[in-house]
Amino acid sequence: MILEMKVPSPGESIKEVEIATWLVKDGDYVEKDQAIAEVDSDKATLELPAEMSGIITLKAEEGDTVAVGAVVCLIDTDAAKPAGDAPAAPAAEAPKAEAPKAEVKAEAPKAAPAPAATSYAAGTPSPAARKILDEKNIAPATVSGTGKGGRITKDDAVNAVPSMGTPTGGSRGTERTKLSMLRRKVAERLVSAKNETAMLTTFNEVNMTPINQIRNEYKDAFKAKHGGLGLGFMSFFTKAVTRALQLYPDVNSMMDGDYKIAYDFADISIAVSGPKGLMVPVVRNAELLTFRGIEAEIKRLALRARDGQITVDDMTGGTFTITNGGVFGSMLSTPIINPPQSGILGMHNIIERPIAVNGKVEIHPMMYVALSYDHRIIDGRESVGFLVAVKEALENPVELLMNGDAKRALEL
Repeated sequence: MILEMKVPSPGESIKEVEIATWLVKDGDYVEKDQAIAEVDSDKATLELPAEMSGIITLKAEEGDTVAVGAVVCLIDTDAAKPAGDAPAAPAAEAPKAEAPKAEVKAEAPKAAPAPAATSYAAGTPSPAARKILDEKNIAPATVSGTGKGGRITKDDAVNAVPSMGTPTGGSRGTERTKLSMLRRKVAERLVSAKNETAMLTTFNEVNMTPINQIRNEYKDAFKAKHGGLGLGFMSFFTKAVTRALQLYPDVNSMMDGDYKIAYDFADISIAVSGPKGLMVPVVRNAELLTFRGIEAEIKRLALRARDGQITVDDMTGGTFTITNGGVFGSMLSTPIINPPQSGILGMHNIIERPIAVNGKVEIHPMMYVALSYDHRIIDGRESVGFLVAVKEALENPVELLMNGDAKRALEL
């Protein structure tokens, strides 16, 4: 029996995927549930498992974009598992595969004498090619046309690269690779956020001394009590954000045409860097979680993102985002809103700086924080008030985030 394997739906809003990598070759014998391909959607990279055991025939190439429900391969479930390392049939067919190559080589000389240099069309771009060259700021005279009579085709324009100047020695290699569907979707959303929102950013700074003192005092006991779970900064920031969202609910809302959608829960998106690029998994109902619960959920999601096991559902939704550029050494930045959300908090690195405390100069670990927000729905009073509320909670965590009892809040 020949089984048609179709692309399963990764999520309700996803209509197509891209074949990122085939993990098997055409003609291989595959086992049931064996991962045969990695497919990119606009939200995540997922593995495609074999539905049955048998000989596989690939029907799509790497890089192809296929619709959800389309057939990407066939599995001959009646085929016996080969005893040797290489089946005899593919080897016997190898000479046949070379025959077309010989024909192509034989035909190649016919195209060579084309009078591209003398034709009136030589070096003249097609309308589509001219538009692309103008966007790239490349002169047509610097592009070799492969079309009829030397005409510059759209493909010539797409593949053309601007001049990098006169080389003076050393390696000057280049590589052109197609962006993954996930990377292209992230790029599209970032540009959309810049173009379609009235985005502003407000800044403040946080004295991290109180949080450092709590972590230094309890992190070992926290780790021992909770199965090796670390007490990081993200749980403090998440708790501070959920508190501030309750005080300033407009920051926890979204635009929907002429309407505003407000939420009475806080689903916090946490931006993490994975092997496939930026991913933003969601901590659901973070306002109900303890410090331990937040740390455990962030660790779970981060591991899934790192191992390529993150699902579309893990990244769906979210009412507010936290991103931490400080792990890469960023001192200050203006984070971009994660649409359709209306706000994003940017954390940065911690640097010891002199500050004035009660009329005296003291050195404390300081962090700049940034709130980017959509001014269409959030006014300056709410945005600044929100960021000040985050700052106050982080600088007085025992009273404002732990109800005056750090050990109980940490479940020690």
